[in-house]
Amino acid sequence: MRVAIAVTMTLNAWLMGCQGGGPRETRLSVPMVPAPGPAAVASREAAAELDAFFRARFPADAPGIAVLIAKRGRPVWQGAYGLADLRAKTPISTRTAFNLGSLSKTFVANAILILAERGKLSVDDPLLKYFMDFADPDVVRGVQLRHLLTHTSGIPDIRPVETQQAFYLTARDAENWAPEKAVTELAFAPGANYAYSNPAYNGLALVIEQVAGRRWQSFVADEIFRPAGMANSTITDGPEPSRGVAHGYVFEDGAWTEYDYGEYPTFAAAGNGGVWSSVEDLARYEQALANATFLSAKTIADSRTIKAFDGWTGEAPPKIGWSWFIKDVDGHREIGHTGSQGGFLTNYFVVPDQDVLVVYLMNRDDGDLWDAVNAELHRWLTAHAWLGAGTAPR
Repeated sequence: MRVAIAVTMTLNAWLMGCQGGGPRETRLSVPMVPAPGPAAVASREAAAELDAFFRARFPADAPGIAVLIAKRGRPVWQGAYGLADLRAKTPISTRTAFNLGSLSKTFVANAILILAERGKLSVDDPLLKYFMDFADPDVVRGVQLRHLLTHTSGIPDIRPVETQQAFYLTARDAENWAPEKAVTELAFAPGANYAYSNPAYNGLALVIEQVAGRRWQSFVADEIFRPAGMANSTITDGPEPSRGVAHGYVFEDGAWTEYDYGEYPTFAAAGNGGVWSSVEDLARYEQALANATFLSAKTIADSRTIKAFDGWTGEAPPKIGWSWFIKDVDGHREIGHTGSQGGFLTNYFVVPDQDVLVVYLMNRDDGDLWDAVNAELHRWLTAHAWLGAGTAPR
């Protein structure tokens, strides 16, 4: 089944759409948001361009993709192609929940910022305030939460994943963070350089639990998913959700092979990549950020500002806020995060000067195809002047 939609519905109808799919066992009771006027839409010709591109690359009988483009907070084009589950032959829809991989880190960071706004913690807090059991506390004495948020702590990833794959197939946040406490030296001084760290976000998830006094998954569900209206979203807490979600796949020896929970080491760890969501829910997430629904506008703006620290020694300049990556693409500032875990690949970015959001979620591990999608969406948006005025389909 392949679906392409030039959106003409009101936002209220779009919100109602989420009630029919997703992980049923974790569905939230979400209040409806008053509907604004009709959504902006892509023209029929513009929509057909994207539809043709995706039909040519994502067959109906293979793992596929869900895509959503929004302008001024309203969807202008969305499409779904391929299968979410090859065994059950379940088609992908724009409500299908995919594993977000590292895009999940933005939810962890925002939960930290919620607690900071409430005075429960500070990004300046030393790491040792929350983890006093490091083998050599002096090694990490200069590390603060801000360094974990920006991948600048200098704590190397020393998890023995390659030699203990069976253990890491089911290891959760605590088990993925524990090896870091044995670190004997830093790769660089805190705040002096950048090295992407998955365990840093396992540690931040545990900080949320310490401060909030409950599972961090529950905190995010109540404090982010619910106010944002993300009724089809959930978070790994052990095995992946059993129903209503896509499975991830890789193409090996001429056939598709499932590659997610049970096959991919560290998939059970949630702080680094455990959020499951749909393109529709992620559009709600971005709209909640634009409306300062669960964080203040000041905090959100600060979270999307590049963090620079004294004594920087990195060859490249800093490029990250509180989890968000910020870059210039063809003269436009883009803010977003990608994700890659098992057979899942994701991309989420906003272009503030065009008021555009782009989200696409794939359940096939194909980096070249991910790149092609990214290039085509940029080409299409530029060719259509970032859908400046929006025209109704004819």
